[in-house]
Amino acid sequence: QVQLIESGGGLVQAGGSLRLSCVSSGRTFNNYYTGWFRQAPGKEREFVSQIQTSGTWNGLTSYADSVKGRFAISRDGAKNTVYLQMNSLKPEDTAVYYCAVRPGTARQGVYDYWGQGTQVTVSS
Repeated sequence: QVQLIESGGGLVQAGGSLRLSCVSSGRTFNNYYTGWFRQAPGKEREFVSQIQTSGTWNGLTSYADSVKGRFAISRDGAKNTVYLQMNSLKPEDTAVYYCAVRPGTARQGVYDYWGQGTQVTVSS
């Protein structure tokens, strides 16, 4: 099993920044993707960003159109941590943010392991 723990959420004013962290432990994979998703009240969960990892190499990243140019995903292998730097936050970014892991090399697929989520609230 893989355990994922998110942190870094909170309340911030529009235009502000937050950095979310996702620490992983347990089972490891040589090739996998780590993704960030979010779910706002009354809405379906949506993809935010993902980063590919192969061995010690961090490769392809991708973003939802709604966050491109504002959010940046990165990974610190030594800390088993993936970050989501969120800048220029908007009220519509308010949601519970989840970290997830998907083994394999395919750019698209179902995420198998999920964290418990961290709340991000952006006030106008």
